[in-house]
Amino acid sequence: LQVFDEEGKDVTPHPLFHSDPNTVVPRQGKLLASSAYFGATGSVFLSSFSMHQPSGANASLEQKRSCLLTSYNFSDVQVRQEEIKEELTKADLDRRVDLYLTETETIWMLDMPSVVVSVESEDAARVLERNRIYVDICTNRPGSDRFVEKMMQTVNGAAKNKEVQCDKIIMEDKGMMVTSWDLYDSFHVSEIEPTSKAEGSRTPTGKSSKPHTTKEHNQTMSVSSDRGSTTSTMILESAVLGRIHEEEECHSEAILTSENFQQDLFFMERILMENIFQPKLAAYRQFPVLTDPNVTSDTSGTVAAVKEAKQEKHDKEKKDKEEQKEAFIDPSILSGLNKTLEEIVPPRLERLWSYVCDLTNGHSVSSMVWSKVNPDLLAVGYGAFDFKEQKKGLACCWSLKNPMWPERIFQCEHGVTALDFSMASPNLLAVGMYNGSVAIYDVRSCNDAALLDSSESSNKHTGPVWQLRWVEQDRGATGDGKKERLISISADGRITEWLIQKRLDCTDLMKIKRTESEKKKLPGEKERKSEALISQQAAGMCFDFHPKDTNFYLAGTEEGHIHQCSCSCNEPFLKTYRGHKGPVYKVAWNPFSTDMFLSCSADWSIILWHQDSQTPILTFSSATAFVHDVMWSPKSAFIFAAANESRVEIWDLSVSTLNPVISRFANPRVKFTSVLFAKNTNCLLVGDSKGEVSVFELQNLAAPNSNKV
Repeated sequence: LQVFDEEGKDVTPHPLFHSDPNTVVPRQGKLLASSAYFGATGSVFLSSFSMHQPSGANASLEQKRSCLLTSYNFSDVQVRQEEIKEELTKADLDRRVDLYLTETETIWMLDMPSVVVSVESEDAARVLERNRIYVDICTNRPGSDRFVEKMMQTVNGAAKNKEVQCDKIIMEDKGMMVTSWDLYDSFHVSEIEPTSKAEGSRTPTGKSSKPHTTKEHNQTMSVSSDRGSTTSTMILESAVLGRIHEEEECHSEAILTSENFQQDLFFMERILMENIFQPKLAAYRQFPVLTDPNVTSDTSGTVAAVKEAKQEKHDKEKKDKEEQKEAFIDPSILSGLNKTLEEIVPPRLERLWSYVCDLTNGHSVSSMVWSKVNPDLLAVGYGAFDFKEQKKGLACCWSLKNPMWPERIFQCEHGVTALDFSMASPNLLAVGMYNGSVAIYDVRSCNDAALLDSSESSNKHTGPVWQLRWVEQDRGATGDGKKERLISISADGRITEWLIQKRLDCTDLMKIKRTESEKKKLPGEKERKSEALISQQAAGMCFDFHPKDTNFYLAGTEEGHIHQCSCSCNEPFLKTYRGHKGPVYKVAWNPFSTDMFLSCSADWSIILWHQDSQTPILTFSSATAFVHDVMWSPKSAFIFAAANESRVEIWDLSVSTLNPVISRFANPRVKFTSVLFAKNTNCLLVGDSKGEVSVFELQNLAAPNSNKV
């Protein structure tokens, strides 16, 4: 069947697929769908073609189209009956259909972008600007909080040769007188002895072969033999003396390195320290000063002053008794009068000695702590609080028996910021450092290497560890006794518990989240939009567990807030105390009135709080300086000590809440950093920025009753 147009051209549609009679086509599949689609489109094409023909030929073309559809047989294509019966409207036939031919998507097998940009390209200015920004970031990296020091694999830069000009070399000419035989003996020491033996063996042969020698020759030979014998004798003597000197050096070195000699030196050092510091140690322990009746006039001024004071006191008592007998005064009245006179004398701090040596000089005292079982052993941490002044730190253990040199010295790669002794194992000393690492040392061992270190821990702190403490907590109903835990707080906003196993690992007790400050809304003022926080976590500065219930603790932050937290509560904070305008450096519970606590801050103030009230009870501010440390007295609920940059203060709330009872100013260019009360005596230890720990005696300070609140 053929189809012709008006001009007589053959426009018969040709099939797109020629079937093979030998192949079997499946009834269903993609081919069936495509064939059905072809059949439908074919009918549409024919119908659209017939619509554009003249009216006279419409009938014939329609008849031909129906014949084409009915007579043409597709052997492998099945046309759906409903698609053939579908009728198209005139609008569908008149609509123009656009076909677009597009290129397929390019598939890249290998794409290596270039790292070099031409100077003349359009992106040259943008690349240069990015390079300049990167150079500025690398230059400003030291001192920036946006960078954390971590290990990574980087590309090694090209090696460069650098030259340095050294100081000018100064040359000098020196001379000395040397004889010819000195030169000969110096260069031929090893050949003198065999030569002299050879000459001795040749002498008889020479005499027998030449019996007729002159007198001058004999004299010459005798002089030369005398000189040779003298030289050999001197060499032998020098060799013997050198061997004796070497043996003496080896013997003396063996004596100096022997254990018995070291122990004897240790005992001698103790005896010397007792003799030097005996009056001051007696005053520290509140013992009477021992005096030798056979002391000479060269005795120390302290002993003489003590003897003179005792003599004056004895004379005064004798005189009072005589006056009492003469005037018939009641003894109770006289004792009350003496007590009143003693109260008139103002309290003061009397300096006894200082813990300082060449190693600690120049380091800032960051923390101090007493041993839990030995009240004479003091651990002191040395480090810097400023980022720009960081250097290697020290952790030293001082003893009252030797205030001039520490018993143990632990060298640390970074500044020490916190330390504490264990209660269950008193020989363990935990040390926190400025880089966020924690180490545990054994004070019984003379080795300064750490037993455990957090350098391998994947969850270690990324900021300075500002406080570290061993805390005892009840095991509960399942266990007996108490369990000791090591807790730390860091500037990365985490309060962490350290697990002591084969290595030091940790888990977070809490992450301190930032809290918005509560600002009062003025009348008629619109609501302010909340400011976006740069970091969701607030830097932790200090903490203190409740003295009776160790499940509760306080945490001070860099924002100036103090949060009351619980170890067994899901809530992050139970309460929040807002009163400081600067970082909180220390919080301390009152050991007697356990519902009261103190806090000190960089806003120059000390605040007394009650745990049930979020409003400060009392605020103490005596100087315009940072208050670095505060501590309650272990003997009274009213007395506490505070250390600010300019002075150390003793406050007695039973006397005054406005001014301290004792103030001791620091030396020029020296700042006080920490305070610590002695356990069993009326003494106070104060650390400063020069690495010196001064021991002061509290004189004329009558402590109120400790049970009174």
